[in-house]
Amino acid sequence: MVQGSRISPTSGKMSDKRIAAFMEYRLTSTPLQILLVDDHDMVREGFRRLLSDHPRLVVAAEARSVAEALAALTERSFDVVLLDLFLPDGSGTDVLKSVGKQYPATPVLVLSGFSEEQYGVNMLRAGAAGFISKSCTAGQLVDAIDTVSRGKRYTSPHLADLLDRNTIELSGAPRHQRLSQREFQIFCSLAAGKTVTEIGESLFISVKTVSTYRSRLMEKMGLKTNSELTYYAVKNGLIQ
Repeated sequence: MVQGSRISPTSGKMSDKRIAAFMEYRLTSTPLQILLVDDHDMVREGFRRLLSDHPRLVVAAEARSVAEALAALTERSFDVVLLDLFLPDGSGTDVLKSVGKQYPATPVLVLSGFSEEQYGVNMLRAGAAGFISKSCTAGQLVDAIDTVSRGKRYTSPHLADLLDRNTIELSGAPRHQRLSQREFQIFCSLAAGKTVTEIGESLFISVKTVSTYRSRLMEKMGLKTNSELTYYAVKNGLIQ
């Protein structure tokens, strides 16, 4: 039996059911510590206020860049990372990769102004625990945070349908959804106007390796030049 925050010592070893009950109690009684990552002050303020209405959710730290997000993660642990896709010094995939390697138990919920068709499938492939639009309701956001904090993946019904269709018939999916995590990361950087050298420096890989990925992704997408790549990105709403 769970008594307050203590476990009764009279019954010896806890059964699986009692362990589950205790973990459920901890999840519902201890506020979830959230790291909010977005480079826009007004956006962070808005979501901070929204989450402050829920006693179980606490924005414990904020970050405006990839560097600040990674620094915050080294200082303390978080239950959930709320992550914007585009940051001044990199992309959300940079944070996803680092969190996945260094803090695999910390779920990342991508919170984006872009639609699920544009980025949802790729972000889940890149390691996100969930993807939700910034146009979501307060209830949807709270539900998404609660879901990923419990070790489950959050997808809206529409994104779940996209995933099913993408799995069943990849050939019918948008071309950028055929890219691997690293290919998509480099694709986004190229579309944003970064040079091969700049991409290599930001990802700590050689220029030759970046060029190899570029050739591979261009072939997969049937593109020949960076201009075609940028046009595709703009046409499909992947960059603004």
